[in-house]
Amino acid sequence: MNITLHSSFLPHTDPDASLAFYRDILGFEVRKDVGQGPMRWITVGPADQPGTSVILEPPAVDPGLTDDERRTITELMAKGSYARIILATADLDDTFARVQASGAEVVQEPIEQPYGVRDCAFRDPAGNLVRINEVAELR
Repeated sequence: MNITLHSSFLPHTDPDASLAFYRDILGFEVRKDVGQGPMRWITVGPADQPGTSVILEPPAVDPGLTDDERRTITELMAKGSYARIILATADLDDTFARVQASGAEVVQEPIEQPYGVRDCAFRDPAGNLVRINEVAELR
């Protein structure tokens, strides 16, 4: 069996702020931008990985959700505990410095974790946790 990651979804609360974070700060290319106002679905991804995408979507738009479930999602997003993504880079210190210089909320500076990975963490404009692992194979 050969399975790869094709796309994953992250909620946004401000599509323009999220677009600026993923495009301008992380350097992802924009592949699609559909909808308007807060009801936009924006597909981004690394330019050198055309088969892997992150879709930034309005939160809680599933018609099957109840009002209570929508409120819960909104509350979890406000706390920064609803969604997360783990990215990888060959140079964690340089990546951390660039993202930190952008004014993004730093959750954790680069550190060697007890489980064997060196990483750092930020919050994107919607409060999603963005962890960045240092991966030597990317060098």
